[in-house]
Amino acid sequence: MLSPAIIKKLSHKIDGEWSESYQITGVGTDTREDLSSKLFIPLIGDSFDGHDFLKQAIQKGAKAALWQEDYPRPDSVDPSFPLIRVKDTLIGLQELAKAYRESIQPIVIAVTGSNGKTTTKDLLYSVCRQGFQTHCTKGNFNNHIGLPLTILSMPLTTEVLILEMGMSDFGEIKQLSQIAEPNIAVITNIGESHIEHLGSRAGIAKAKLEVVSNMNADGLLIYDGDEPLLQKNYPFKSISIGFSQTNDYYIHDCHILNQATEFKVNDRKESISIPLLGKHQAKNATYSIVVGKQLGLSIDQIQLGLTNIETTQMRFEKLAGKDGVCIINDAYNASPTSMKVTIDTFVDLNNYREKILVLGDMLELGPKSICYHQEVGKYIPESIDYVYTIGEKAKHISQSTTVKSIHCETKDELIQLLRKKQKAGTVILFKASRGMKLEQVIHALLM
Repeated sequence: MLSPAIIKKLSHKIDGEWSESYQITGVGTDTREDLSSKLFIPLIGDSFDGHDFLKQAIQKGAKAALWQEDYPRPDSVDPSFPLIRVKDTLIGLQELAKAYRESIQPIVIAVTGSNGKTTTKDLLYSVCRQGFQTHCTKGNFNNHIGLPLTILSMPLTTEVLILEMGMSDFGEIKQLSQIAEPNIAVITNIGESHIEHLGSRAGIAKAKLEVVSNMNADGLLIYDGDEPLLQKNYPFKSISIGFSQTNDYYIHDCHILNQATEFKVNDRKESISIPLLGKHQAKNATYSIVVGKQLGLSIDQIQLGLTNIETTQMRFEKLAGKDGVCIINDAYNASPTSMKVTIDTFVDLNNYREKILVLGDMLELGPKSICYHQEVGKYIPESIDYVYTIGEKAKHISQSTTVKSIHCETKDELIQLLRKKQKAGTVILFKASRGMKLEQVIHALLM
């Protein structure tokens, strides 16, 4: 529920009838969705203008609308319908989110990083909800529009707010941090994603560290202590996590089982178990362990949260295919770092007679893109039985690996070849950047 007083503060002028007793249940930007009793916020994109859809928004139940002040009031709209005049509707959305967050005052946890931020967000949510009313980012709502919409969708009773922060260039995380003002910031790692825009891994680290630019004065940074680019003497409280014993939280005795990963942290004798596969997932889980302890949760509550995690789709998602084949969908995104981590995890899987990798292009890697793809090809060990690649860049993976490989020009060709490989005891893993849409191949194999 949005307070009419908060909305009114955004504007020096409200065009139409407005009452402090108005019940505004939330905000909406899309007239294809139910807008009953909501504030419609018309955003402007490269190929659309939300101001053109006010009539549809009202038909869908909108109670009021933000309205850019240089736009005239549409003649077709009842004069009594309230338009909250602002200079810019996007800025209005962001300012409204900040004001709403300040009115609720939850503990804000910001999660960023080149890889693993969505899984870490899912783990944090599962842990924190064991002791607190918790709200978090859904889907990919992690940018300058999605983050404020996430904030504005949190219930009035929210005690912990978990916000995923994505970016592709400098300044973007800083803007999100200004809106969120996190109490706790988590940087999962530094990879090569968006290096095309940021120039180097050092540039990526600098951009990710913008998350602390508006962190509370008594805030906490939790970071990947195995990453040299993040090893600094910070002027605020910080906790490092990793596999090196120099970290504040040291992960060891990590074992990949068929359906879970078990590991120990520091001098704790009992193993912690998570229903996720990979040593990198042990690190993601440890971020949640540290946050849980900071919030005063017991180890039993933390383990319960880790056990009951509901992960976002296409992150090492195991699917049962035809004829007993196991299909693993990890095709949400890809970078050289995440490709190698996924390959390591794939190698560690037991109880399969044949392992097949299906790899597609890694995008936004800049002028060194070919080298990065060749590097992945050389990284694939002989324990993998077959490699199939698709995409103009991914052909360099096939050309660089010593494993038996086939490069496919089309998805149809790839589908036909993989159908011949479907049998019990075989596992097929898919990994590529989201733009390659490898889930289309997976869906075809499952039909």
